[in-house]
Amino acid sequence: MCRRPNEEDPCTFSKIELLRSTGIPMTFDRRAFIAGSVGAVLAGTGVTTTATGAQARRSIKAVLFDAFPLFDSRPVLAAAERVYPEKGAILTQAWRTRQFEYQWLRALADRYVDFWQATEDSLAFAAREVGLTLTTEKQNQLMAPYADLAVWPDVLDVLPKIERLGVTLGILSNMTGSMLESGLAKAKLRGLFSHVLSTDRVRSYKPARTAYQLGVDSLGFKRGEILFVAFAGWDVAGAVWYGYPTYWLNRIGSVGEVLGAAPLGTGTDLQSLFDFLATLDA
Repeated sequence: MCRRPNEEDPCTFSKIELLRSTGIPMTFDRRAFIAGSVGAVLAGTGVTTTATGAQARRSIKAVLFDAFPLFDSRPVLAAAERVYPEKGAILTQAWRTRQFEYQWLRALADRYVDFWQATEDSLAFAAREVGLTLTTEKQNQLMAPYADLAVWPDVLDVLPKIERLGVTLGILSNMTGSMLESGLAKAKLRGLFSHVLSTDRVRSYKPARTAYQLGVDSLGFKRGEILFVAFAGWDVAGAVWYGYPTYWLNRIGSVGEVLGAAPLGTGTDLQSLFDFLATLDA
């Protein structure tokens, strides 16, 4: 097994009343979590926004990021292509799909393991599903990008600009705390964030309401004062359903599915988020 980064707390089981906290029926499937829609274009910025979001934008006091608008997930695919030439893409697709499904299934069944373990388990399944032999060495190579997170190229320049707008910055991710802290330390960005929050603290995963509640409890602002920045469409839906004003940083051009949970705005890079925030006082 691939050794996980050092953790402060061991993986344990706990009572997760996810059905009650999310309002999602037991018959859900993965597609029911995916959300995202866009509205009119803000003049001159390339940012899209819903018409109903103007008043909400003016009250934003904090920006709470999911990890992947900041950390680049592309090295996972690159590693898969190196380990399994010409089959890396199909493995990665199966792996990511099962990764999310394992997290949500374990939460619903009250059989929690942390992000690292769920990712290892889903890799083992995905390799079998697509007919590949997964040795310990190959598993280590495929998991390595998660232990050595790097930020997207625009983060080092634009994130300090966002912080200088006067908003409090935080991270709320399903990844483990040590993974997040290690990645931020590597990028020399830890000092910009008041809080780095892993849902491991509540032994659950987004889109559980208990997971999103961590942001309110830790930052000390009302949920309507915290702009949540999502990478995935399902995280847009979860954050909107919880009550966060939400921005979709759709870096990989994902198609938004229809769940009636529209973000206030959407863009494809961190500059688009800066432009969106810069309209707060306009």
